[in-house]
Amino acid sequence: MTATPIVVIQHHLNLTGQNVLTFVSWALTIILLAVTIEMGRRERSPFYVLVVLAAMAGAFAEALYDVAFSLYFYSTHGMQTFYTAFDIPQPVWTHSGYAVLYALPAVLITYRIRRGLLTPRALYAWAGVEFGMSCVFEMTGINIGTYTYWGPHVLRVFHYPLVIGVLEAAQTICFAVAASQLRQRVTSRWGLLGLFALFPATFFGANFGAGSAVIIAIHAAHVSQVAVYLCTVLSIVFAVTLVRFAAAFVPGSELAAAAGRGVPSGRHQASSPPRTTVERHPA
Repeated sequence: MTATPIVVIQHHLNLTGQNVLTFVSWALTIILLAVTIEMGRRERSPFYVLVVLAAMAGAFAEALYDVAFSLYFYSTHGMQTFYTAFDIPQPVWTHSGYAVLYALPAVLITYRIRRGLLTPRALYAWAGVEFGMSCVFEMTGINIGTYTYWGPHVLRVFHYPLVIGVLEAAQTICFAVAASQLRQRVTSRWGLLGLFALFPATFFGANFGAGSAVIIAIHAAHVSQVAVYLCTVLSIVFAVTLVRFAAAFVPGSELAAAAGRGVPSGRHQASSPPRTTVERHPA
């Protein structure tokens, strides 16, 4: 494991920037929780609020991500922190940040999937939205002096490695689609607690899986910048591929694929097994 440079550890924390991220993100999180509670009341399901809480709980493992991608939260005097792991203090806004950056788009995506309003092709647009949100959120956090991605990262814009945004888009899309699949298949509300295991599984599965190439490159000894560029592009390709795979699990993707192959919808439906009515409690 590459040690965080002392110059990064001793970098001054902008307390005003910390306050901005803390108060704004927690205010948005409170609003999001209120909205999802109301959505759950209307649908008689705790699903949406559990999506938010699962993402917030997943932030307790943020330190693993920090080590892998060389992220360090500035921790000089005045830092407001919950805990420290791997010598990386975790600020109080990580949990609210996860809610805003990951849970919010996941709630919107799952809501549209539930109502049959999301096509597989539209999922790419949502990935673009998440990428844009990631860029805005992280470029702000970096440039107001609250944290940094150190090391030989390439393809940076305003000091932000763009590969991070692509990977975050892929993991959010995977979580949203997987959460929708979970909701469709559970037989009771208790089954929705699986979201708390599903979020870290998709979060680290996408970031550490698709991002494995860039993780190895930025931590490898005597690595060339060309190698870092190639591995960064490879991780971006892997992340886009993940979104493509996730789109195949959006309801309606089979019909769209059949139409693309020139199979009439009637014929495709005729080949499907007959549906049986099963009484289930809403999840």
